[in-house]
Amino acid sequence: MKKLLIPAMLLTPMFAHAQTFQNILGQVKSILDLVIPIVITLAVIYFLWGLAKFLTSAGDSEKHEEGRNIMIWGVIAIFVIVSFWGLVRVIQNTFSITNTGSLQLPKVPDVGGGF
Repeated sequence: MKKLLIPAMLLTPMFAHAQTFQNILGQVKSILDLVIPIVITLAVIYFLWGLAKFLTSAGDSEKHEEGRNIMIWGVIAIFVIVSFWGLVRVIQNTFSITNTGSLQLPKVPDVGGGF
């Protein structure tokens, strides 16, 4: 619970000043647009670190295995991140969400009920 308190406190002003649901979605999208490439870069660096460890472990089978495991987890991380990013794109295209952060909400037709 304490781990979530600080990020929630830091993000509170962003959501407090957002006046509509569209603004909140736009802010979340802008944060994700910054974070996802950084996370992909970190996953690629992790993979390359495992590759370097794998290649430099000439006769040590334990380091060879450790490098192989790091490479496998790096590839899995890259796959999961890119798949998540692709899933977000599919949802955007399915529901016609534009890349500008604005969402077209359906409007309730006025039927002239007289309330």
